[in-house]
This record gives sequence, structure tokens and C-alpha cells, in this order.
Amino acid sequence: MEISKFKFTLSRSQQIVTLFAFMILSFNGVARGKNKTEGNISKNTPLFTQFIYQGNDQVYIDNPLLPDEFYTPILQGCYPDPSITCKGKDYYLVNSSFAIFPGVPIFHSTDLVNWKQIGHVLDRPSQLKIEDCGISAGVYAPAIKYNKYNDTFYMITTQFSGGFGNIVVKTKDPLQGWSDPVKLQFAGIDPSLFFDDNGKAYVLHNDAPDRGKELYQGHRVIKIWEYDLATDQVIAGTDKIIVDGGVDITKKPIWIEGPHLYKKDGRYYLMCAEGGTGDWHSEVIFVSDDPKGPYKPAPNNPILTQRYFPTKRDNKVDWAGHADLVEGPNGKYYGVFLGIRPNEKQRVNKGRETFILPIDWTGEFPVFENGLVPLTPKLKMPQGVENKTGKDGFVPNGNFKFIDNFDSEKLDLRWVGIRGPRESFVTKTKKGLQIKPFPTNIKEVKPTSTLFYRQQHDCFTATTTMDYNPKSETELAGITCYQNEKFNYVFGLTKKGKDYYLLLARTERGKSTILASVKLDSHSPISLQVEAKGDDYRFNYSVNAKDFVNLGGSVSGDILSTNVAGGFTGPLIGLYATSTNDVIPQ
Repeated sequence: MEISKFKFTLSRSQQIVTLFAFMILSFNGVARGKNKTEGNISKNTPLFTQFIYQGNDQVYIDNPLLPDEFYTPILQGCYPDPSITCKGKDYYLVNSSFAIFPGVPIFHSTDLVNWKQIGHVLDRPSQLKIEDCGISAGVYAPAIKYNKYNDTFYMITTQFSGGFGNIVVKTKDPLQGWSDPVKLQFAGIDPSLFFDDNGKAYVLHNDAPDRGKELYQGHRVIKIWEYDLATDQVIAGTDKIIVDGGVDITKKPIWIEGPHLYKKDGRYYLMCAEGGTGDWHSEVIFVSDDPKGPYKPAPNNPILTQRYFPTKRDNKVDWAGHADLVEGPNGKYYGVFLGIRPNEKQRVNKGRETFILPIDWTGEFPVFENGLVPLTPKLKMPQGVENKTGKDGFVPNGNFKFIDNFDSEKLDLRWVGIRGPRESFVTKTKKGLQIKPFPTNIKEVKPTSTLFYRQQHDCFTATTTMDYNPKSETELAGITCYQNEKFNYVFGLTKKGKDYYLLLARTERGKSTILASVKLDSHSPISLQVEAKGDDYRFNYSVNAKDFVNLGGSVSGDILSTNVAGGFTGPLIGLYATSTNDVIPQ
């Protein structure tokens, strides 16, 4: 892959430092002015009456499912850093969400194949303070764990915004919402909890080596603390480094992180990601007779990776790692992990997705079955399970269509905002969905009035119908394809003088260029469509809801890729409105 090693082998910890500096420089008083932003809403509000997303990737055409098969990834699009736990027959899975609001999507299953999204863990402003951070800041690497000794679910994570740092929330029932965060008193990132069968609790996390002991760039350690369940705090003075550098420090392993601790047959197994979040990513395992070590690495590490294979290969999956294990319904273990599926130009335009593999734990150490050969798009169903994906509210897989006429009482959980609640700018009406324009635009590090849906395929169409009557060139509404605040496309309707214009703007490194614009004869409802075929994106419009006309020709999806835009998120398709438009038709 022609990918910068610098960009894609940085750990979260190094990129966090960079993001923190950027956030300080970019701070613009959003936290102080949030009420003002939400209060000065333009009365001229676009109405969206339908949204249709249709995926059509060749990999699913070439690999139809047999009755006893299901697709992996199980969550397509930007659902990275999966963590999983269970209570009885109920399985719960969470993902990183960064500056997406609400944060930390949570899914439920009883068979590890069919999943329903039941909500978000961090779904209110008291839990999630991300209004002034870049898209790839915010919430990193959540870890969910059920403690059977007090019948409580915990979600622990790093919220790199709002003055939080490492936090924990908890609940007796994930369907009933989660507590406000408790700020934890330790540094580092990627925390996880472990509950031993003697009732004791521990926190593990990635951290820097002790001061003055860093041996090379990327040298990190794994620490463990005893955890007080009564106060929800680590116990001061109990911290200990249990992994220094990684599997073999003499080989200078980089970015040991994402630790999870498990107990099986009286022994303690520590699983971590190693090698960075890019194309050297892997999963490694250690064992000990005591939760505080010493830990011995498995002789067959790594137990999961895709780093050894040719750059160009069919149905490529790469960057596999950041995993978590759970015992399945039939006693067999499974592992969830992140991976990417680049397009034909080796660009990552779907983000990091959630995959699953069965685990072979017949020996001393667990191993991901077929996790050390090129991953395939299909898996055999666990015994006795029926594939219901895409039916009865279960998350769809493969090529699927999502239609929203905005006529249900609540917004579909797949719709999200950035840096602020959807409810602050979305209003459901009998005619459709109104998006009240904020006096912020898509390039600002502030809450924007944009309702987002994750891009889940390389080849797709996304079409919406909008009724909108802009009053001036500072008002615009339409579609955005958004990787972050500095890299995006805007395809929207605005006004210049007495005329209405539809324009297509490309923003790269924060600078916007008008690629094309067309004057429209009326301001009747208009259908807007983005059509992608791998790296080629086309923006089309129709004034009669059936005959589409292209505007701007084919444009590159490069700025929507992680390769070009950087960061940890995947591209989002947004229904967008602003009263401070700064892209003016020619």
C-alpha cells in the first residue's frame, strides 16, 4: 500500500497529543456560546422528505450467502474499536465514536450474528462534551464489561475533550440508559475493566513508560491498577507495569495498547493490540497465574494480523486488530476486531469496521481461526442460528437499501450529529424532517446543523428530496460528503442576487473550491444524489424526482479517505443546512 508509515503507524496516544494541540489553537468559544448558536436559528428552514441509501459492492455480488453463512464485517462503515460483553444469553457490543453525537453506539445480540442497535451509551450533554473538538478527538476505544458480582454493566473509555480524560459510566440495564461519567484519576488511554471471581476489580490501560525510560519512538507500556467498586476509582499506589514495550522489547515493538484481561481455567490472559493502528496492526496474547503478572507472551504471537500479505489481493481486508473476546452461546469463543476494506485505489473510504471470527482455544492460548491468512467476506453460522440480518430490526449486511421517509416518531438510531445533539436542530413534522440552520458551517470546529449517515459501501447511491427557499448567499442546504472539517464536499442550494443556484464545492485542507454551479429556474422541491463507484463520486440533481442531471462530472473520493484526510473516522453523508455559507456560486 502506498500509505505514509508516519500517518498510519502513529498510536492513538501520539495522535491525541497532536489533536490536543490543534484543539487548543482552534478553540473558538463554542462552549461559552453554545446557547447563542442554538438560539440564533434562521427561520428559513429546509424540509427533507425522504432519504434513500443503496449499497452495491461487487464483493457481495460475487459472494452470495448460502443458508448457513453470514457476512463479516458485521457492522459496515465507521464502527471501530469494538468491545463486547455478555450477561447470560445477551451480548452487548460498543464502538468508538470520537466527536459523533450521541456517542458510543451499543448493539445487542443473542447469537453473535444478528445485531440490533439499542441506543448509544453517551447520549446526553452531561455525558459527552465534544462541542469544540475535531472530528477525531472525543471518545476513544470504549470497553464494555458486565460484573456478575454486583449485576452491573460498566463502560470505560477515554474522552479526550471537555476536561474529562478517562471516565467510567455504568447501568443495571443497557436498555434503560447509563449514569453520568465519573472522571478517573490516571493518565494514558484505552482503559478496560476486569472483574475477578474473588470479587476484586482491576483497570488496565496503555501508558507512557516511566519518566526517562522511553527507549524508542512508539515505546508504550500496559499498566494495571486495583479498582474500588464502591468509589469507582483506582486505588492509589496499586499501579504496576505488566507489559513493557510489547511481546519482545528487544525488537522495539510499537504502540502496545487496547488491553483486555480474561480468566480461563484459573489463569489470566492479557490480550493487546500491537504495531500501530495501520498496516502493521496485530493482536497479541500473554498469560499469567496472577492478574498483576508476571506475564509470558505466547510463542505463536501475533494471534491475529493481515500485515504479511500482498498489497493487491482480492477482497482485501487490512489493519486487523484492537480485538475483544467473548464466550459464545455454545461455549465456543469469538473475537470482534476492527479492520478496513480499501477501494480499488487502496484508499480507505468506509472507515474502520467491526469484524468477527471464531476463536480456537483448544491449546494454551487462544488463536483467531483463519486470522493469520487473508480474511474472507463470509463465515459459517454458529450451530442452530438463523441469519436474520436486515430483517425485524436487525442490522443489515451485504448490499442493502435504507429508506427513511422521516415519518416515524423517533429518528432512526443510524442518524447522528457532530459535536452536539441532533435534537438541537432537527424537528419532525407531518411533511418531513426540518433541519434548522445554525450560524456555523461545515468547516468550523463547532456543532453544525447536519444529520449524518455513515458511508457503508464503496459503491452506493444516497438520494434525498429537499424543499428549500434560501433568502441569500449566506444560506445553503443540501448534501455533504464529510470526512472531517477540513476535507469534505458540499452539494447544496443557495441564492445569489435574485437567482437560485445549486453548487458543488470541494474542501481540501480547509480551503474550498467551487467545482460547478448551475442556476435553477425555480425553488421547487429538488432531489439531490451522491453516487459513488469506488474512488469516483458523482453529484446529481433532479427537479422532477426522476430525471437526474450530473453537476461537476466525476470527482475523486480521495479527500474522503483516511489516507488523505487522516484521523480515525470514516466518511459520513450528511443532510446539511447553514446560515453562514461561505461557498458562493460563480
